[in-house]
Amino acid sequence: MALYTLPELPYDYSALAPVISPEIIELHHDKHHAAYVKGANDTLEQLAEARDKESWGSINGLEKNLAFHLSGHILHSIYWQNMTGPKDGGGEPLAQDGGGDLADAITESFGSFAGFKTQLSKAAATTQGSGWGVLAYEPLSGRLIVEQVYDHQGNVGQGSTPILVFDAWEHAFYLQYKNQKVDFIEAMWAVVNWQDVAKRYAAAKERGDSLLLKP
Repeated sequence: MALYTLPELPYDYSALAPVISPEIIELHHDKHHAAYVKGANDTLEQLAEARDKESWGSINGLEKNLAFHLSGHILHSIYWQNMTGPKDGGGEPLAQDGGGDLADAITESFGSFAGFKTQLSKAAATTQGSGWGVLAYEPLSGRLIVEQVYDHQGNVGQGSTPILVFDAWEHAFYLQYKNQKVDFIEAMWAVVNWQDVAKRYAAAKERGDSLLLKP
């Protein structure tokens, strides 16, 4: 039985227009994200076969494949929930919408919302090749950090929890924005679902560092 499944979108394909076209959403979710889900499940089967046959020569490549596909599945699952239609998204996290604690944390960690916005935009736009810009909760310091993720995995603090992700792979924007990744990243701010981000921040903060430092 497959361990991982493709989540349904929380909106229809046209919900994020004009920031992201329906065609991109359909291809991105139904083809690209689905491929990461299949890749993770297939790799788990291949690892089971390698164990049964004690065929350890393939272990390095299989472990890399699992990290790639599983991280792609996780990040995309967050990505869809992180966005909402332009009428409801964008702006800044507000106390009246349940984002007060998140807004305070952003100011404490980055000095200002403007400083945070610029840092995350630069991180997403300057990934070498394909990757992501990520806002994550770092449990040892209890602060928010920005991470630059190459492909889907790597260059992150172990144990940090992603709460807002910007997909900077070409398949996320090229049909609409061509090679103007910076324009796509700037447009993305108009569809950020701050209520979702605030809930993820609260959940990550509640867990704290217990998973890292306590048995």
